[in-house]
This record gives sequence, C-alpha cells and structure tokens, in this order.
Amino acid sequence: MEEKATATAPREGSLGAPTRHPLEWRDPTFYDETSLFKELERVFDICHGCRRCVSLCNSFPTLFDLVDESDTMEVDGVDKKDYWKVVDECYLCDLCYMTKCPYVPPHEWNVDYPHLMLRAKAFKFKKGDVKTRDKILSATDAVGSLAGIPVISAAVNAANRTPAFRGVLEKVLGVHADAVLPKYESKTARARLSGKPNPSLSARPAGGTQGKVALFATCYGNRNEPHLAEDLVAVFEHNGIPVRLVDKEQCCGMPKLELGDLEAVARAKEANIPVLHRMIKEGWDIVAPIPSCVLMFKQELPLMFPEDAAVQEVKENIYDPFEYLMLRHKEGQFKTDFKQQLGKVAYHAPCHLRVQNIGPKTRDTLALVPGTEIETIERCSGHNGTYAVKKEFHEASMKIGRPVSTRVKTAAPNYYSSDCPMAGHQIENGLHDGSTPTHPMTLLRKAYGI
Repeated sequence: MEEKATATAPREGSLGAPTRHPLEWRDPTFYDETSLFKELERVFDICHGCRRCVSLCNSFPTLFDLVDESDTMEVDGVDKKDYWKVVDECYLCDLCYMTKCPYVPPHEWNVDYPHLMLRAKAFKFKKGDVKTRDKILSATDAVGSLAGIPVISAAVNAANRTPAFRGVLEKVLGVHADAVLPKYESKTARARLSGKPNPSLSARPAGGTQGKVALFATCYGNRNEPHLAEDLVAVFEHNGIPVRLVDKEQCCGMPKLELGDLEAVARAKEANIPVLHRMIKEGWDIVAPIPSCVLMFKQELPLMFPEDAAVQEVKENIYDPFEYLMLRHKEGQFKTDFKQQLGKVAYHAPCHLRVQNIGPKTRDTLALVPGTEIETIERCSGHNGTYAVKKEFHEASMKIGRPVSTRVKTAAPNYYSSDCPMAGHQIENGLHDGSTPTHPMTLLRKAYGI
C-alpha cells in the first residue's frame, strides 16, 4: 500500500505555484562571503542532481561541466574560484525559477537560482570586481543623453556601422565587433510626443483598468526606438484610451540590477516610484513598452522593497501594453476594425514577458487580426540585456539564440517580431539575410491602417 506523504516528509518536487521571498539585500549577511559560498554550494549541488535547466542558458552547462570534469564528479570537487564562471553566465532571465525548477518555494529546499546569482553579482560589485565596460553599458541614461545629441548621435551611429571602429571597440572596451548595438535617435519619444493626452478622449474604465494611461517610455524606448512610443500612443488612442507621458523618468534600474549594483537600483527607485505613484493616485494606469522595465516594477523592486507601500501600489498598476489591451477586450473595449491583414507572423515571446505570468497576450491580440497566422516561439533569443554585446559572451549568446533564428527562417513569415526590440535585433543578427524585425505594436498599428 502506498504511503501518504505527510506535511513534513520531503518531496521530490513542488506541485504548487512558485512563491518568491523578498530579497534581503540590506542584511549584512547578504554580502558575507562565507555565507554566500555555502549557499552557492548547496544550490549547485541540488542543480547538479537535477539538471533539468541544462537547455535554458549557459550558466547551467558551465556548472555541470565543472562538476563532471572535477576529481570527485560532485560539486565538492569544483574549485570555488570557478563558481564565478557560473555566476557570470547568468543574465537573470528568471525562466529557471518560473518554468523549470521543481525546488522553488514553497518547496523546503527553497531554491531561487536567479536571486542567488544576483546576490553573488552584488557581492562582486561591492568588492569592486567590475569592469569599466560593464559600468558604461549599464549607464543607459548617461550614455543615451550624450549619444542623443544631434551631431554626436549621427557620429555614434555611423561609427557603430564601421568595421574598423568596431574592431577598436572590441579590443579596447570588450564590446564584440559582431554584436548589434542600438541606434541613437536625436529626437526622443518625449520630444516627438506632446506629453499631454488627446483632449477629445475621455477615460472609460474596463477590465479593471482606469481607461487612461501614463506612458513610462523607458530609456530605450525614449532614445533608441522612439517609434515604439509613437505606435503605442496611436494604437491606444485609436481604442479611445487617453495617453500622456509620465512627468519625468529615468532608467528603471534593470541594467544596474544585472550588474549587481543594488544601490544604483535603489536610487532609480527613489527617482521613479514617487512620480508613478502620484500618477496612479490621480487615476492613471502605467504602461511601459519594454518587458524588462515592466518586470522591474512588477517583480524586482517589490521584492527589494516589500515594506514600501508605494512600490507595491505601482506593482499593481503597471501593465504590459498588450496585457492592458486584452483586459479591455474582455469587456468589449478593444476595436477590431482592422484594415490590413498581417499574413504569417513569427512571434518571439521574450523571457522577461513570459515570467510575468500574464499569458500570451501579444499573440492573442495579433491573432484577432483577420488573415493572420501566428507562429509563437518561446525560447531565449540570447540577447539578454548586455550579455550579447560583451566580447566573452557574444558567441554563447548567438548559440543560445540560434534555435529562435532557425524557427523564424523555417517559418518564412511575412514578419518576425518580439516585444523586446533588442531580442528582435538579436534574431536579425542570427538570420544574416538583410531582413529586420517589426515590433508587435507596429504590426498592430499597420493592421489598423493608422
């Protein structure tokens, strides 16, 4: 007769929904080297015994190779100095936690691999073990402000397309010569949009939304691809939703989080949260066009500042754009007066959107367009923030993203698309056929004919 498991008996894996513990980053033990390495060894041993996440990124294969090549063929045989090779390969996509690991809380083994990697990165950063290149790449506001000056932006964009300059950049700064670097626009989204809502539109609440939106354009959407904000405003206004820009904004902090610079994340929070919270109090919902930025406010900041009521309120009132539209569609407040078919669309669902647990809202929205076939690809593109542009990781990033590019090529679509514009360009880099990605919001605007 099979024995029933008791509440205290160990279980092979958790069948419940994963829960997340707050990040105790202000506790001094968070940065204690002995405590950190003890936890790394504990979790690495669990991962070694499971190996379920081997296909997700290069962090896990790096760990398993170190174990398999050690004298003991166990984690205790791995030189602790080599733990950093594992940590450096993690880009905090969160997929192992959300989709693969059977030992996440509430399981008693309490494995949170991404946040353990974040703790290790924060330890390295606090020690000063960080490259100048990485500080520059994560300083998106400062770099964008400089590179966005009209004369400078033209020079930067031209130089980034020059093989000779890219060779120097790789040698001096460690930015891979073949990596896609973002283009800088001198006319930002904030300059292109009035910042004020269309006075002819009135808010119509539906689906739990207030029906009026404050747009957090994000540093990338503001300076690198401002058309994303223009397309979003056009689509939302077509659906009767007033849109205005938030009063002011700076980088959400995700690049600094990936670097382990948690104090910089806290400073970004202090700049952004009061502005967003005030707008929520005035009856505005918050929408941002970049999945990583939405995830920052939905997950990482609430876990870093669980006691901050304003942070928690922003968490509950910030939306992915397609999530927002589909919430309103449920109550008949989404227009389907499409003028143009899209044909076949190869749609890549980026990691930082998938882990928001909102479902495939972009796919579902585009599927409403008549004459449109969606080929959904749920694999990592390999871009992952700054990972793909770094000399030492670029080849690995292209290998990670190769199955995505192959799927796109095999699909032979009319368009290929990703909510993450950087992931879209990573796919473009893998295709090498002269094609370019089209953002889902741009596709929706095309379908409306506006």
